[in-house]
Amino acid sequence: MKVQHTWLYALLLLFTTTATAQARIDSFDIHMLQNIADTRTAGQTKFLLLVSNTNDYMNVAIPAGLLIGGIIDHNRDMRQNALYIATSMATTTLLNTALKLIFKRPRPFKLHVNFTPVYTPGGYSFPSGHTSSAFSSATALARAYPKWYVIAPAMLWAGTVGYSRLYLGVHNPSDVTAGALLGAGTAFGLGFMRP
Repeated sequence: MKVQHTWLYALLLLFTTTATAQARIDSFDIHMLQNIADTRTAGQTKFLLLVSNTNDYMNVAIPAGLLIGGIIDHNRDMRQNALYIATSMATTTLLNTALKLIFKRPRPFKLHVNFTPVYTPGGYSFPSGHTSSAFSSATALARAYPKWYVIAPAMLWAGTVGYSRLYLGVHNPSDVTAGALLGAGTAFGLGFMRP
């Protein structure tokens, strides 16, 4: 009988600790989002919407450009890097979709009805798909071509995509952080594909 009570207390403690931690994360997330929203300007909104909306095109253009360049130049390594980057991004997208279905975290504007986003996309919030795909492509590109003039713009782009999701009010900071870790982690995990 004592063992059952011990398990019950342990589960209660775990649930309470998890609920408290989640409440703190939610509080931090909405506080940060509101601070960012308070600084919105028309020019920033236009620019960050453009960044967010062109992310998918960039993620396709990078491996496609390398593939075309590799075919034209008969460069096997360039074609292999195109495959590596495309595979990293595709794997990240699949993992991201699975995680969204597992966690089913509502978007910040659905959880906090007084918070106003720039626009209201559907779907779940955790992790950020835009951020994960941007960091996957950027990290894979940086690992394929480890030169400062490749790494700096790639990471600047990915970071700007992540920030755009916060600025637009469609993701929490924890969603963006998890997306960045997922994308970069997938690119590192598939590093064996590099030539």
